[in-house]
Amino acid sequence: MSVRFDGPAAPLDADDLLAASLPFGSSRTLPARAYTSPEVLAWERRHLFGGGWVCVGRRSELGGAANQRAVTVGDTGLLLTFDGATVRALANVCRHRGHELLAAGETANRAAIVCPYHGWAYRLDGTLAAAAAMSGVAAFDPADHGLIELPVAQWQGWVFVNAAGGARPFAEYVGALDGLIAPYQPEGLRLGDRHEYDVAANWKVIVENYHECYHCPRIHPELCRVSPPASGDNWDLPGAWIGGSMDLREHAETMSLDGRSRGRFIDGAPRGTVRYVGLFPNLLISAHPDYVMTHRIEPLAPDRTRVECSWYVPEDATEVAYAVTFWDITNRQDWAACESVQRGLSSPHFRPGPLASNEDAVHQWMSFVARAYLDPVATFTAACRPDEKRDGVPVT
Repeated sequence: MSVRFDGPAAPLDADDLLAASLPFGSSRTLPARAYTSPEVLAWERRHLFGGGWVCVGRRSELGGAANQRAVTVGDTGLLLTFDGATVRALANVCRHRGHELLAAGETANRAAIVCPYHGWAYRLDGTLAAAAAMSGVAAFDPADHGLIELPVAQWQGWVFVNAAGGARPFAEYVGALDGLIAPYQPEGLRLGDRHEYDVAANWKVIVENYHECYHCPRIHPELCRVSPPASGDNWDLPGAWIGGSMDLREHAETMSLDGRSRGRFIDGAPRGTVRYVGLFPNLLISAHPDYVMTHRIEPLAPDRTRVECSWYVPEDATEVAYAVTFWDITNRQDWAACESVQRGLSSPHFRPGPLASNEDAVHQWMSFVARAYLDPVATFTAACRPDEKRDGVPVT
């Protein structure tokens, strides 16, 4: 059983959204309210995060010693269960009177899911196993009172959940991105390090900053020493994602302060380039020849975002500090810029502006968001882009 969160368009002016959806070169950025309004963020949690496929973490980390974990996707509490290789996502709502089965972030390791309120017990697949004091209720059928199950997908080592239950199949949602990320074999990499950042900026400001290097010459001197900021191309391929590549300079093996890798190169990963992609709404993947870095994004308030930055390396790699040091410097430069943008968006004098010729990926992102604002159901239940094949990249 599943549900779908149908509802009205976002609480934004339609003309502003249509302006952001115009062809590249004539469009304008999104209105300030998209970044500053609590009502807009509440809508996004329900329809953008709830309607899409949200990354909730790595399969190897989510389970661990527990077979149950409570997570929040958008504004919806879910319970993940782990039974061997099977991962399920269940609504974190007892079918009796609605008590949460586990508190958000809590884990458990037991044979049954037990409601702490009245003791109703469910199997790991969500079916009702026991309901105290209900045997005397003549019309009560346990088969009718299992937990609501939502779609879940495992991809390249990550777990994704569609909290609304009505999105397109995950293979269509991820589209051609699978062919771009598969050579890095992320499922076989191990976590080398992780930093968490609390950024005083809207989650979309962070994503938009990630998708352009127009700003790089002014705020990223370390990055520009190892990667030409105007290099590479952005893709326009099927799937709910945006991204492109950047070249490494001739002397550079990877993104580090001196361009040298002190780890181990990933077998089959492209050399001389880095791929930067963002799977809507909350997973940014930066794939290097010797490590894969991700930013997993969680909006906390209109002007506050938690960013979980992780570095994944080959199992036998013994060094990751060279990558962490480089990107911690770069991240903090980005966060300072994003926080300044957020303050500017809050000014009564802000007006949506034009995009530069090298901000085509930002246009792709903004126009996708604008379309989702106008009609979230159509955006997430229909193919996001027409089938095609470009630059020799296979479309899956």
